[in-house]
Amino acid sequence: MSALDARVNAYRPDLAAAHLRGRAEAARFVEGATYEIIEVIADLRRAPSHEAALDTQALYGERVSVYEINEEGWAWGQLASDGYVGYLPANALAKSGPAPTHTVIVPRTLCFPAADIKRPPLAALPMRSALAIVRQDGRFAVAANGWHVPASHVAPLAHAQPDFVAVAEMFLGTPYLWGGKSVLGIDCSGLVQISLHAANRDCPRDSDMQEAALGRSVELEGLRRGDLLFWPGHVAIACDAGTIVHANAHNMMVAREPLRQAIARIEKAGSKVRAVKRLS
Repeated sequence: MSALDARVNAYRPDLAAAHLRGRAEAARFVEGATYEIIEVIADLRRAPSHEAALDTQALYGERVSVYEINEEGWAWGQLASDGYVGYLPANALAKSGPAPTHTVIVPRTLCFPAADIKRPPLAALPMRSALAIVRQDGRFAVAANGWHVPASHVAPLAHAQPDFVAVAEMFLGTPYLWGGKSVLGIDCSGLVQISLHAANRDCPRDSDMQEAALGRSVELEGLRRGDLLFWPGHVAIACDAGTIVHANAHNMMVAREPLRQAIARIEKAGSKVRAVKRLS
């Protein structure tokens, strides 16, 4: 039996998703129960501990297939958006309510209790959070939970931003956070994923997955806007033939950087560009 990537396949020696029966070895197989994320951001960790590595994050309204909730309050499950598997705090989850209809299309938006910007906001949702919008109230879109969101800050789920690079550039200055996926903190592959999802394009979570799944290989010479550059463990987005934007630990934020400067700096640290992929 060939090994499955445990990052995107829900299996452990003691437990696995029912659909993996015959493909994975586990003591028992269970059907997942669908939950939704009710925290603004929920950390997904490699082990059931707040000290465990942060692998990625789930955003408000995202659906999760949960296979176990343990006595310590950790849920083990799989994200619907990209299939990532890990541990979430159970108190960040609730049984699924109305299906989302809209997503946040700005880096961060405020949710008010009424159509009144002078009222204290109830939450601040990051880009790609999902909401079930039920009506319009003036300049506000009203969600099923009563939150009033500026209507210009959300769009139907099928909405596609025309330029995913421009989306990535919205995050300039965002702090670097390994496993992060929001304007509060983001990593290199998270920036690529959020930006492509905003353009309504599928994108896996980690840079090695992105390198394997996205686009076609091209030469570094002739680089175009929207090309992806891959180093071992790192990915950047071309703004043009001579500039990239990327979340990186050198600047500790999302930064725009001259291409040759970045290549020289990263090569000095021991890594060379491994691939350049063109998405169209």
